[in-house]
Amino acid sequence: MSDLERARELIRESQGSKYIFGAGVLGQVGQVSADLGKKAALIYDVFPGNEPFLKTIRDSLTKAGVQVVKEIQGARPNAPRDDLFRMTEELKTTDADVIVCLGGGSTIDAAKSAEVLRTLGGGVDEYFGVGKVGDKLKATGKKLTPVVAIQTAASTGAHLTKYSNITDLKSGQKKLIVDPVITPARAIFDYDITLSMPPGFTADGALDGIAHSLEVLFDSVGKPYNGRMMEVAQVTISLVVEYLERAMKDGKDVEARTALGLATDLGGYAIMLGGTNGAHLTSFSLIDILSHGRGCAIMNPYYTVFFAPKVEEPLRMVGRIYKNAGLTSADVESLSGRELGMAVAEAMIAFSKKIGFPTTLGEVKGFTQGHIERALAAAKDPALKMKLENMPVPMTAEMVDEYMGPILEAAKTGNLALIKNAD
Repeated sequence: MSDLERARELIRESQGSKYIFGAGVLGQVGQVSADLGKKAALIYDVFPGNEPFLKTIRDSLTKAGVQVVKEIQGARPNAPRDDLFRMTEELKTTDADVIVCLGGGSTIDAAKSAEVLRTLGGGVDEYFGVGKVGDKLKATGKKLTPVVAIQTAASTGAHLTKYSNITDLKSGQKKLIVDPVITPARAIFDYDITLSMPPGFTADGALDGIAHSLEVLFDSVGKPYNGRMMEVAQVTISLVVEYLERAMKDGKDVEARTALGLATDLGGYAIMLGGTNGAHLTSFSLIDILSHGRGCAIMNPYYTVFFAPKVEEPLRMVGRIYKNAGLTSADVESLSGRELGMAVAEAMIAFSKKIGFPTTLGEVKGFTQGHIERALAAAKDPALKMKLENMPVPMTAEMVDEYMGPILEAAKTGNLALIKNAD
């Protein structure tokens, strides 16, 4: 079975009938939404060429007997608080009983949180962390309005997951709401929408997909879902390594676009099995200088060296993928511990260089030592402690300066030798 076929199979196994994906499926949104409600708030990203997609959605909703009671502009990149609050206030003026959202990860994340604030009230800060939305739903007896998430970018997996990332642009810090109750009720991804994605945005999304699967893979060692994650990560990373350059060179390459859509959907599946950790945590403090996927792509090789002694079996599997792609000549079968981590990290860095990505923080315009200080401070924030706990080498806030500090310094310069492994 090819990686493309296995990816489809894994997604169907994980999502069942709640997810419609593939080329040309956008027109099914009306019937999907009609099963959930009859009055829709339509939230959408503004991006070049989106009008034909919006027309398809409006026509499909009308045909299915669903009335669009309000149209709301979505969120800017990283789902800023200001956009969340604006979307919440607009939602409050409607009697919508279903929310249809067309957008990338930021708009879908903001739509999830806007519905939380619309229904439960309060400030967004009280929901950051794990399970707090569900707790308040139980206490109040209220229910969230179902969301139909229509993904437009092969990237975050926001249409499939229990996460909502919201950013304070003033402090430059992103935080997370994590709760199964905010997972969209239904999801659609028409891979044809991604044909217009520019090369840089395409790469950002694809590397975010790798980050999701890689980080959950590392965290899965010794856990019941490790076997499944080995397969999910193998397919995810293989598809991105094989097809990303093709999609960047020819945006209309349908097979390559489909492969990246499947890969990033598998990344979304991964973060419903387990949690991301180090690279994602650090990327939350780099939002003013880096896209999310690019931040994760820079950081993951350095965290890989730190995690290596605890994740040897997954690392060998990942190393084989990069070796088969000609990105390393290292004998990943015979290496172990830190040396294996160094070899795989160097292969990951080689792939980033090949697609024109920066590989150190020092290369990034606008980077300062203040970003490292911000990242270290954020890692000690109780609202983000799940990222520390999800590491295969778990950290406490007291360990952050001693171990995460050298990782970030290594990422600044590219000197892997600076990384200190924990006992």
